[in-house]
Amino acid sequence: MKVGEELTRAAPPRGHTLSATGVTVAYDGVDVVHEAFLDLSPGRVTVLVGPNGSGKSTLLRTVARLQRARTAALTLDDGTDGFALTPREFSRQVALLTQGRPTPSGLTVRDVVEFGRYPYRGRWGRADPGGHAAVERALGMTGVAELAERGAEHLSGGQLQRVWLAGCLAQETGVLLLDEPTTYLDLRYQVELLDLIRDLADDHGIAVGVVLHDLDQAAAVADRIVLLRDGRVIADGEPDGVLTPERLTETYGIRIEVSTDPLTGRLRTRAIGRHHTRRNTHQVHHAHSERLSTTS
Repeated sequence: MKVGEELTRAAPPRGHTLSATGVTVAYDGVDVVHEAFLDLSPGRVTVLVGPNGSGKSTLLRTVARLQRARTAALTLDDGTDGFALTPREFSRQVALLTQGRPTPSGLTVRDVVEFGRYPYRGRWGRADPGGHAAVERALGMTGVAELAERGAEHLSGGQLQRVWLAGCLAQETGVLLLDEPTTYLDLRYQVELLDLIRDLADDHGIAVGVVLHDLDQAAAVADRIVLLRDGRVIADGEPDGVLTPERLTETYGIRIEVSTDPLTGRLRTRAIGRHHTRRNTHQVHHAHSERLSTTS
């Protein structure tokens, strides 16, 4: 399908937990997201990908009700209008991990995670009866229980990202939204976080929607991929149906090859630049030396 052509929307899986349709968002009177949609289902990971400025984060933030839409419909699995709920009611249904959160100062890990219970607290900040158990579960699920009493400002970037995620899990929602959660993390923590996201869907039945820049990461973790360009959804479906060389090359404006990793069976992508055929300098020197030695 050519970019800009009308997209036939894939049917959402049965029992989808959240459905956003007709999402149009404008900044200063200019539409930046056009009639976009997003369906999230229990036990499945949906990944939003696309070039910078394609509207991925804007769409996710609109679904999370942090960004005002010019037009949109947001429906939960029981038919509830998501925009009609109070902030407290909505936060019991949907949790969002935003990017670029500041490092908490003067708070322990447990303190940070306990903030995730705010939708359940009564007046005067009193914790709900299930709050302690929910926090303990969230600490355990994210592997930061042993850090519970440590100051959050002393954690590494990867550890702190897990703590923020634990706070989202403490909300005990059926839907979890994550905006570029692997940004600025070392490779190890990127892999561990993606594994955890996959576990949340597989083992806990959470409907996960996540924005990622890395196409290989998207292919590794996603059940479903939504590809955006210029604020429009141009493809929606399983990874092998969305991440095709032709579509990616046109969308990103650079030649992209797609292959299957023989060890994992996952899709792998490779952007081809002008110097992709340039040989390693050491290899060239070694080959030249061998030729000289055979002719002498």
